[in-house]
Amino acid sequence: MLTLAVVIPITGWLLQRFSTRALFVTAMSLFTTGTLLGALAPWFELLIVARVIQASGTAIVMPMLFTTVFALVPPQRRGQVIGTVSTVIAVAPALGPSLSGFILSIADWHWLFITMLPLTTTALIIGAVRMVDVGERRGSRLDVLSVLLSIPGFGGLVYGLAQLGEAGRTEPGAGPDPVVSGLIALGVGVVALGLFGARQMRLQRTDDALLDLRTFAERQFSLSIGIITVASMALFGAIIVIPLYVQEVLGASPLVSGLIILPGALLQGLLAPVIGRRYDRVGPRSLVIPGIVLMAATLWAMAMFGATTPIWLVAVANIGVSLGLTLLFTPLLTNGLAALRPQLNPYASAIVGTVQQVARAAGIALSLSVAAFVSPPTGDA
Repeated sequence: MLTLAVVIPITGWLLQRFSTRALFVTAMSLFTTGTLLGALAPWFELLIVARVIQASGTAIVMPMLFTTVFALVPPQRRGQVIGTVSTVIAVAPALGPSLSGFILSIADWHWLFITMLPLTTTALIIGAVRMVDVGERRGSRLDVLSVLLSIPGFGGLVYGLAQLGEAGRTEPGAGPDPVVSGLIALGVGVVALGLFGARQMRLQRTDDALLDLRTFAERQFSLSIGIITVASMALFGAIIVIPLYVQEVLGASPLVSGLIILPGALLQGLLAPVIGRRYDRVGPRSLVIPGIVLMAATLWAMAMFGATTPIWLVAVANIGVSLGLTLLFTPLLTNGLAALRPQLNPYASAIVGTVQQVARAAGIALSLSVAAFVSPPTGDA
């Protein structure tokens, strides 16, 4: 998450400066190299390095995906294609833990990386052979000061939120106080982001910004990003808290807690293309409003959960949250990006990816902090 938060803001400049094919090959080469290094890692520190290299490749691919869609797909089909993209985004995180759990039950953890290597290598080869360049490139210079400000800015924000989320699950005296370190990191992040934003506003006058903030001048984009941020915080918070609640309060096994998350994510993936096609026909309003209502009602119902809540009801509630986000994500993202002029799409894609990482960290931190505040420590239960 830290690597994604630091690298994704730079991808707006990368997408303007380099060809799509070169970026894809670079990104998949990084991811494949990180995967290979993880498969061979004999100690933990090298495993962390491997994960950072993997995340560097992922950070390039994610914004490039949306930029490519808006460069190639006609407006009347964008909702359907973004819906298909959303399927992958929704289903992969749900299948990942389940598949990983199965692999770990029969093999060593190195096989988490070994089984991925053929897939990443195949994607790299196919992309190198068949990938075509899209969009227009321009030779803008890289503003080093912007990069130096973005690292503590976005990195400090995500790290600080993550530390605050860990605060409620850390034994007193077990090490440095995560609340203190989290608040310090947040402070550094906020100051650095303020300086970063001021720098971008100055550079965008000559079209040299690392992350062009003129995207937020478009009301539809700003509104869409705002709603997506709040909804993503709720979703990721629920994804973290529900398994903890099911295991520590209802006494279910880790396997059961993982399976409870799976149906909602699978339904989200199956419905995303359908919702995308409907967006292409009728627009966002008839999807977004029901999505907000459903998500709010489901979260309110989850607030009523107790020690005797049936597990099936928890699964149904998670499905409601996932379905609500599905009704929001595809139409809002498509509508927001479509409102921008093409020159701003690379920056907008980078902003979407960055916001998702920050929202994920904020949702997890907020949910864990609230859960720790209102619940007694496990030893006192």
